[in-house]
Amino acid sequence: MQTLTNQLVEQGFTNRVLTEAQLSRIVEGSRQRRYHLVSRAVKAGELVRLRQGIYILDAKIRKYGCHPFAFAQVLVPGSYISLETALAYHGWIPEAVYETASILLGRKSREYENELLGKFSFHPLATNKGYFLELVERVQINQQAMLVAKPLRALMDLVCYKKMEWKGVEWIEKGMRIDQEYLRRVTGAEVRTLKLVYKQKRVQDFLKELERELGLELGG
Repeated sequence: MQTLTNQLVEQGFTNRVLTEAQLSRIVEGSRQRRYHLVSRAVKAGELVRLRQGIYILDAKIRKYGCHPFAFAQVLVPGSYISLETALAYHGWIPEAVYETASILLGRKSREYENELLGKFSFHPLATNKGYFLELVERVQINQQAMLVAKPLRALMDLVCYKKMEWKGVEWIEKGMRIDQEYLRRVTGAEVRTLKLVYKQKRVQDFLKELERELGLELGG
C-alpha cells in the first residue's frame, strides 16, 4: 500500500471525500512531495480522482461506497441537499431520484456530472439573509457527514424553485405524490420558521394556506 494511502487509513480518512486543502494539512513537507505522493497513489489505483482537486480512496480500501450527498457537499461547500432528492431520502415521494439536487448561496446555478456518482445540480433561491439553513440538519451515512433539508424545507424549496402556486392539499397528494399522512406530521413551529426564510410572496402564501389547511394557525 502506498505511503499516502497508509497515512489516510491510519488517520481515519478511509471513507471521506478529500480535497487538495485537506491533503495539504495531512501530508507533511513540500507541495512537490504531496504532488508525488498523490500521483503515486492514483497510479497505483488506491486513490481515485473524482474531479480536479477532489479524491476518494478506491472501493477495495473503503469500507463504504462514496455517498453522492457527501460528494455534493465537497463540490459546492456550504450547500445542502434538498428538492426532490431530499424528499425521496425522507420517503415523502415514492419515485426514485437519479440526480442529486442541492441549494446553494449565490445567484448562479451549477451542474456537474461524474461517471461514478451521477448528476449533480445546485440551485440558488430567494431567501432572507441569515435564514439559509433553517430546518436543515446534519446527517451521517456510513461515516460520511452531509447537510440535508428536513421534509417541509425540501418541499418549500421545491415550491420556491419551481414557482408553484397553492392548489390545495389534494393537489399536493395527487400532483406531487406526497401522502397526506406526511403533511399531517408538519408542526406549526416548522411553518412559522419557514415564513422567515423565503422572500417570494408566492411561497409565503403557500405556507399560509398549508398552515390553515392543517389547522396550525393557533400554534399547532
